[in-house]
Amino acid sequence: MGRFLLSRLGQSVVTLVLASMVVFAGVRALPGDPALAVAGEEATPEALAAVRADLGLDQPVWVQYWKFLTNALTGDLGTSVRTGTPVTELIGATLPVTIWLSVFAMLFAVVFGLATGVVAAVRRGTWAEAGVNGLSLLGLSVPSFWLGLLAILYLAVGLGWFPASGYVSPGEDPLRALHHLTLPAVILGAGIAAVVMRQTRASMLQNLSADYVRTARAKGASRSAVVLRFALRNSLVVVVTLVGLQLGGLISGAVVTERIFGLPGFGKLTLDSVFSRDYPVIEGVVLVVTLAYVVINLVVDLLYTVLDPRIRVAGGAR
Repeated sequence: MGRFLLSRLGQSVVTLVLASMVVFAGVRALPGDPALAVAGEEATPEALAAVRADLGLDQPVWVQYWKFLTNALTGDLGTSVRTGTPVTELIGATLPVTIWLSVFAMLFAVVFGLATGVVAAVRRGTWAEAGVNGLSLLGLSVPSFWLGLLAILYLAVGLGWFPASGYVSPGEDPLRALHHLTLPAVILGAGIAAVVMRQTRASMLQNLSADYVRTARAKGASRSAVVLRFALRNSLVVVVTLVGLQLGGLISGAVVTERIFGLPGFGKLTLDSVFSRDYPVIEGVVLVVTLAYVVINLVVDLLYTVLDPRIRVAGGAR
């Protein structure tokens, strides 16, 4: 287990270093001059040169990258050229909003997707499977922005069950936070719930027809034990992989949902920094998202070893 963990940690560090290079090069390849964005369209060449020197843009690229990397290792992601605020403060103020939204959305997607996926597999060929398949098709085919607008129109404005916009931190008032986040979390998690349902159903059907399940039935195992203890547990490997990939995507891709429901999250910060060519904020945002992906994938790898010991044994044998 220790060797497996060290191997995955080493791969994660290499991935982060390579990602930092890609992030730095990608941001520098964006069109436009950040010095011009700071100094203004009417700035003189002398003023532009002064701004470039102040931002360190007049130094060689490799010097800029080394400074970016060493500062990032100490937690210093620079200062926003647009607002003059440290990037870590901007990220610290907006990231919790997106994390809470993503966690609530993923909880809804996993609980709803797993439950309906198991029902569709166990009740194969019945009206229950047809109803679940219809729901999953609806979740996959309806765009989240349109679903969000309908939800605001009928559930928030029409019936008044949920607030149409705004955010309350769970640390301040957990019940009000749940009330504000329920609607955007359900809208954001609807598409993922449909994917989880389909993957769970397919994996459950495969496992329910496997030899070890027939053996368990022949030995007198109850129906609930066969479904929950044997078939569902082995189906979770596929679901865990899906959740890991989708959770990283939620953190970086909740832009539309945050815009529709007026949430001051990571998405708004990202869009504002891109439109204003705020290099330090863009680099910090992308680096944090990359770190989130790496950490989530590391956790998923560790969960594999818990759900399927053969993966741990194979990793230790190398």
